[in-house]
Amino acid sequence: MIRPKSPFRRIAAVAAGAVIGIGTMATFAAPASAHHPEPSGTYCLASDGQLTVTWKVGNSENIFAKITAVSSTLSSPLSGDLKVGATLEAKGGKRLSATQTHTLSDPKQKPKIELTVEARWERPDRIVTEHRTVAATKSGKCAAQPTPSPSSPTPTPTTTASPTPTPTPSTVSPSPSTPATETPTPTPTATTPPAEPVGTVESTCDELTFTIENPADGKTVVMTLTPNKGEAKTLTVEPGKTGSVSFDAVDGLTVTPAAEGLDDTEPIAWEQPAECDKGEGGGLPLTGTNTTLIAGGAVVLLAAGAGLFLVARRRRLRFTA
Repeated sequence: MIRPKSPFRRIAAVAAGAVIGIGTMATFAAPASAHHPEPSGTYCLASDGQLTVTWKVGNSENIFAKITAVSSTLSSPLSGDLKVGATLEAKGGKRLSATQTHTLSDPKQKPKIELTVEARWERPDRIVTEHRTVAATKSGKCAAQPTPSPSSPTPTPTTTASPTPTPTPSTVSPSPSTPATETPTPTPTATTPPAEPVGTVESTCDELTFTIENPADGKTVVMTLTPNKGEAKTLTVEPGKTGSVSFDAVDGLTVTPAAEGLDDTEPIAWEQPAECDKGEGGGLPLTGTNTTLIAGGAVVLLAAGAGLFLVARRRRLRFTA
């Protein structure tokens, strides 16, 4: 008696081959995640006007990073292991920390307490540099430093009170008039400044890319990027949007950014990632993922799935007594 195979097995075989092939392509062609440091901060304010701020910085990625820049809106120095050149452990590892102590001239007016941290990640196919800015949140009221008491108190001299003469009617002063009530000056309403955009610089084997993420409560950013080789480009990013500009990677390429309110206008150089190999003739490095190899592997896997399908269609002979 001849028993054909169940049609459901044929469908399962074809589906398995397709899933394997597509899954392999997705694994190799998936885009990289957004690299960024993860800073946070808390502060407390003592009654004597002393402000104490604690900063901590984590990592968004599963590889370590190097701290390339640290700046605070407070003038006091940072103390701790959070500094330029420090190694930021991979995601979930120990966070870098720092402390700031600042004395306010007027405890009623809190200054702007923000920290900006820039970090750099080096992967085989790309080098990413990105910064993040964070504002410290209030954690409570610090205890004021105790004032030392004197070792030996100075006795207070006793003054003999003189008798007060009784005024005669001619010397009695008239009652002072009640002063007019002053109108309090209205307190000006503080205006919240717009949120700052986030900039990313990424060097790949074939491009130097500048990306700006503008928050929804920010303002329009207009940045001019001038390379030392080639023409300048303008990047305009409206609030709530993200934009990027890329330059072809060549040896010695530097790009200078310029925008309103941008303090750092130093040229930024393209850096060649580790796995970029020079092609014959000293041209541009081979870039990106080998799509031909990926496509060939996917075809082989899909062919294997088709083979499973053909095997499933074969009929088997069974002899019964």
